[in-house]
Amino acid sequence: MSRKRTFFESLTHWFSDESFLHLLEEIQVAVAKTLSIAMVIIIIVCCGQLILYLSQKLLTDSTFIFKVSLFEIFGLFLNILIAFEILENISGYLKKHVIQVELVIVTSLIAVGRKIIIFDLDKKTGGDLIGLAVAVLALSISYLIVRLNKNK
Repeated sequence: MSRKRTFFESLTHWFSDESFLHLLEEIQVAVAKTLSIAMVIIIIVCCGQLILYLSQKLLTDSTFIFKVSLFEIFGLFLNILIAFEILENISGYLKKHVIQVELVIVTSLIAVGRKIIIFDLDKKTGGDLIGLAVAVLALSISYLIVRLNKNK
């Protein structure tokens, strides 16, 4: 009977709100650390791909790089920048245990900006461009609201 009582007391302790929330926090931290490591690997791989792409284009035809591939190169650079911003989001979460809304909005603005930079008018419609414009406007207003509230 004593063993059953000890078992149930232990079980009750582990499922208490405080213990359960602590367990959830530990899981969140472990997942965030795993995501950080994965993001560092992605950044290294993307940098390697960018270097290979640039060297290939420069060795084959240096005039070609400025005519056709410039937007592809900008897209690759911005991919790496977006990956850095995502890593910063994860690092900020690990430091403060809160998601920084301002940083998420900035990352989103960079991602939409990347889409605009590599936007191909031959393959996309005007509706696509209007959608990107609305996204930039909404994110810019969101950023302004967050910044104004941050200063208060």
